[in-house]
Amino acid sequence: DLEVRLPLNMNVLDAAGVPRVMGLAEVLDAHLRHRMEVLERRSRFRLGRVLDRLELVEGYLRIFLDIDRVIRIIRDHDDPKAELVRVFSLTERQAEAVLNLRLRNLRKLEELELEKERRRLRREKRELERLLADEGARRARLAEEYGELAARFGEGPLGARRTSLEEAPEIDEAALEAPVEKLPVTVVCSAKGWIRALRGHVQDPREIRYKEGDRERFLLHVQSSDRLLLFSSDGRCYTLRVDRLPGGRGHGEPVSLSIDLAKGAEIVALLCHRPEGRLLLASRSGRGFLAAEADLLSQTRAGRQVMTVREGDRLHRVVPAEGDHLAVVGSNRKLLVFPLDELPRMSRGRGVLLQRYRDGHLADVKVFTLAEGLSWPTGSRTRTLTDLAGWLGRRGQAGRMAPTGFPRSNRFAPEG
Repeated sequence: DLEVRLPLNMNVLDAAGVPRVMGLAEVLDAHLRHRMEVLERRSRFRLGRVLDRLELVEGYLRIFLDIDRVIRIIRDHDDPKAELVRVFSLTERQAEAVLNLRLRNLRKLEELELEKERRRLRREKRELERLLADEGARRARLAEEYGELAARFGEGPLGARRTSLEEAPEIDEAALEAPVEKLPVTVVCSAKGWIRALRGHVQDPREIRYKEGDRERFLLHVQSSDRLLLFSSDGRCYTLRVDRLPGGRGHGEPVSLSIDLAKGAEIVALLCHRPEGRLLLASRSGRGFLAAEADLLSQTRAGRQVMTVREGDRLHRVVPAEGDHLAVVGSNRKLLVFPLDELPRMSRGRGVLLQRYRDGHLADVKVFTLAEGLSWPTGSRTRTLTDLAGWLGRRGQAGRMAPTGFPRSNRFAPEG
């Protein structure tokens, strides 16, 4: 994203010293007002210097034709300054400037040079007075200055690029993180949201103890270097690093200590992140889409909003999208099967309608390979139905009643 966009949050102190957030147009307008103020102050300062120098030059021109008399006054009078003011009608500043000139400089005064300087100063004085009196002239001057800057820093040496453009190299994101020793770990998350990581892959879940009144909800066999994706009912996805989960001593910690889980939100799914994998997200109202797991990672406790759910709705199921068809069953026990490629690939959104319900809601979903058939548990065994012609349809249809023997829980797998 850094190659195509530039995020900018302009927290500034305005001209009055008040902190505020400005938009780009406001910042540019404030900059132009500042440049206009600088131009006015600079022009007033320069006008003052021009008037000062002009006063002195006119004084020098008054004494120029009678330098010898000036020298006699300086040599013979007790108060030469007052005498110069009286004889040559000078101002006190002019007389002071004449007295401060060295004798050799008095003799070097040239009328032609003084006249030339006076004409130049008077011309500059008129230009500065016109500039200060006319806002349009000041705006034109600013435009000239910006043009000069553009020319100076354009195609010339000052504007030449200092860096070279090259193809961005492929970056190994894993190399950016401190290496984590890869060890087998069993991640356990209870129904009340207590999470922990046990060493090794626990084969018998009955060995795991929970707090009184709590029970198993999610159990994953992963590696200590893996990352987990946790989905909440409000449509957010959070990233958890296995190596940072609390150890197996005790009952773990509430998952809310690691993420900012919204009040009232429930944990819907906990999955091991697969860099190249994709997931199916489905809401209770029967809408869903496919998402690449790489697009779901987040670096903050707040996670990432993935599915947009309206009031009264919730993210209901998140399953790996491995296969070519999707089976959807509603609380009305109607089953619909359609090709997986009818679903859009999104990184965020509400999704499209998977199954239509007159009364009821989405109960469960399963992605499978049509050639291998649709399976579900029946007691201690698994039943597989390969002839699905009666339930094949298009996305958004209502479907038909589930086959005989389908679980009364309306689920393709036992509740986690």
